[in-house]
Amino acid sequence: MNKLLLYSRLVKFEHTIFAMPFAMIGFFMATMVTDQVPFWRLLGLVVASMVLARNAAMGFNRFLDRKFDAANPRTAQREIPAGHLTATKALIFVLVNALLFVGVTYLINPLCFVLSPVALLVILGYSYTKRITPLCHFVLSLGLSLAPIGAWLAVNGSFDLKPLLFSGIVFFWVSGFDIIYACQDVAFDHQYKLQSIPVLTGVKNALRISSFVHLLSFLFVVFAGIALDGDWIYWTGALLFGGLMTYQHLIVKADDLSRVNLAFGTTNGIAGVLFALFVILSLYF
Repeated sequence: MNKLLLYSRLVKFEHTIFAMPFAMIGFFMATMVTDQVPFWRLLGLVVASMVLARNAAMGFNRFLDRKFDAANPRTAQREIPAGHLTATKALIFVLVNALLFVGVTYLINPLCFVLSPVALLVILGYSYTKRITPLCHFVLSLGLSLAPIGAWLAVNGSFDLKPLLFSGIVFFWVSGFDIIYACQDVAFDHQYKLQSIPVLTGVKNALRISSFVHLLSFLFVVFAGIALDGDWIYWTGALLFGGLMTYQHLIVKADDLSRVNLAFGTTNGIAGVLFALFVILSLYF
């Protein structure tokens, strides 16, 4: 198997689509209020930092969970348990990506460089949390919610309310759909003493909690629109985003989890990209 493809499959590279659109929102918002921005250089560095950070995080998760993945029929064919990639090579991949991430932040600005270890602590630390708390979904979403803040800081170099509001959107959006995703493994997680909201509350109640969490995400969409003085383009994107969040709750039922992957990957991927596109268009037009 081609090595590039192998490592891409290890980290589910296509799932970069969850955080990247919101990094672009943070980036383009910052360029609107910051003078003399080296646009293309910073854009390339932001994209590189996002990819490297996510590679490190997902690679570490696969490394740390390799024994659980091997025991779970749903994940037994992942690259490490299937024998396509050794644990040592996966760990080296994580270290290389983490170091490159820190290096890229050094090229961005001193603040991003100083904060890079904090970002790594959050995104790598998530992999331990399923062993100790059912709130693990919110640690995952915390890591992804750094995307709009990090991109804003890369351009602007100072904190602001607007990217924080978009981070709130990501925080509740990701944790909500990760709760849905975790419903697939309730029996396995019970057996191996792994924790999650579905394990704690049962699948039916977990889906209700996910719905409430997604409602909070949409409230942040509204708050962000007010803060941006959003026009009809923004609110069109907001309605599409909210509609797609609602759609996944209509197709996933406690007694029928067959469409979890459709909800998790396809629906949320489309939601994030469409919302970012409309937000960025509203900034410029």
